[in-house]
Amino acid sequence: LLAERFGGRLDFLIYSVAAPRRTDPDTGNVYASVLKPIGSPYTTKTLVFDEYGAPEVKEVTTAPAEGDDIEQTVAVMGGTDWERWITFLADRSLLADGFATAALSYIGSPLTAAIYRQGTIGAAKSHLEATARTLDERLGKTLGGRAVTSVNAAAVTQSSTAIPGIALYVGLLRGVIGDAMVAPIGQLVELWDQLTGARPLDLDDEGRVRLDTWELDPAVQNAVAERWSTATSDTITELADLDWFSDEVRRLYGFSVPGFDYTAAVETDVPWPTLTI
Repeated sequence: LLAERFGGRLDFLIYSVAAPRRTDPDTGNVYASVLKPIGSPYTTKTLVFDEYGAPEVKEVTTAPAEGDDIEQTVAVMGGTDWERWITFLADRSLLADGFATAALSYIGSPLTAAIYRQGTIGAAKSHLEATARTLDERLGKTLGGRAVTSVNAAAVTQSSTAIPGIALYVGLLRGVIGDAMVAPIGQLVELWDQLTGARPLDLDDEGRVRLDTWELDPAVQNAVAERWSTATSDTITELADLDWFSDEVRRLYGFSVPGFDYTAAVETDVPWPTLTI
């Protein structure tokens, strides 16, 4: 399809996966990812909403990884399929000279580190970043290309809000910095500018593009940590921007779009559009 519709060679490829399971196409083995801490149980505050939409701050405890949980999560969310894509495309001569690829990653706050960066998903992100270094060396030699991971900043997504503590953290983060919080599209415009050379590629010591520096600024993290320590069901509306958070969640499902009349009748029987090339 790439050769037929788009003239063949790719200049850029962005890899981003959030998935509960993966089937290895060579072996047929099915792997399942888990969100668990490593070593010991993890207890954290988390934000939930009751059936009437009222916010509650509760404590939840997540059991630690056991058995092959870490290996399973790495198999799903690590860099294996990213490397597979690059290999298959290269073998079919579908990568242009100077080809660049980026995989999206996350580090996050010390407040969520036990369940995220130091947990099973963090092990997968470390594997993804190691894959980037391998691919970068390979692409540099063969195509004069690049492979990097892009460490993006916090955002409200279906995946992130399923992780204990993340919804509370993001709401508090927004409460601290307001409109200075960079939306995902702004982060990805910055990534695109760096990949295309419109701006210099700004890498950390491990070869990662860092789009999260505003989030991990020590002053910001200290302010969020202070609010986190005093967050309860009684105080949360004063500490977090819950109106913004609720709108972000609704927008994931197509609601809270400015200027749209949700009371208007909608035609639901619409023919599937015909593909035009």
